[in-house]
Amino acid sequence: MYETYFGLQERPFSKTPDPRFLFLSRGHREALARMQYAVEERDLVLLTGEIGCGKTTLSRALMDTLDESFKVICLINPRLTPLEFLSSLARHLGVECPASFKVDLLEQIGRILFDFYEKDTTPVVVIDEAQLVPHKETFDEIRLLTNFQLDDRNLISIVLMGQPELKRRFRHRAYEPLRQRIGMQYDLQPLNLAETAEYLDFRIIKAGGRPGLFGDEAVDSVYAYSGGIPRMINHAASLALLECFGRGGERVDRGVMDAVMLELDNNLPQQDHG
Repeated sequence: MYETYFGLQERPFSKTPDPRFLFLSRGHREALARMQYAVEERDLVLLTGEIGCGKTTLSRALMDTLDESFKVICLINPRLTPLEFLSSLARHLGVECPASFKVDLLEQIGRILFDFYEKDTTPVVVIDEAQLVPHKETFDEIRLLTNFQLDDRNLISIVLMGQPELKRRFRHRAYEPLRQRIGMQYDLQPLNLAETAEYLDFRIIKAGGRPGLFGDEAVDSVYAYSGGIPRMINHAASLALLECFGRGGERVDRGVMDAVMLELDNNLPQQDHG
């Protein structure tokens, strides 16, 4: 629609977690570097951040940095009982017929992890939205996976990603054994105002356009709305490009953003005062 008008080759503010469009702010760069190191060390990793901060995109970027000596397994539905979790993991690892009893299932997992070790391959299990894991017992099984190890190394790396409530949950004394196993922890923060301006230019350039499409006042407006959360930046910026295109403008200015903010305000759910 507006891509040709602005000289873009594709839409710059897509909602999908495309690693090509990962803007490495200082925080995102540090998070990715820490995750790479922890995975190479076969550690248990905890990455937390608000909704839309870029955790999933970071996990995709992490996968892109790993070579063929790593086997990445993504579990995107964490609402599993302990047995369901182990069975799902076993299938992803390549166990054709996961056992029905936990003790047998753990033996199957142990054998295949050792097979991976002999092939010099490290399984990396990425559990997204980990705050949705319903049972403490499931987290216990995740912790116990780190017991699969040799004298000098673990046989598996685990990446837990979730919202800040996950970190708060782990502060409870019942999770102390799991907390002690975490080798790397990082809390991903929203972008600041300057990074928001860089983010907008970065994605415009990645899509084939030129920087400066968003004026300073427009950047201020996007930041005020989004709080520096990339997903919310994308939403406001997409609407801004549509509005600017509809007006026949060359640059997103304050007038465009005022119209966008009015639209966003009108789309908020109305409170019931009855």
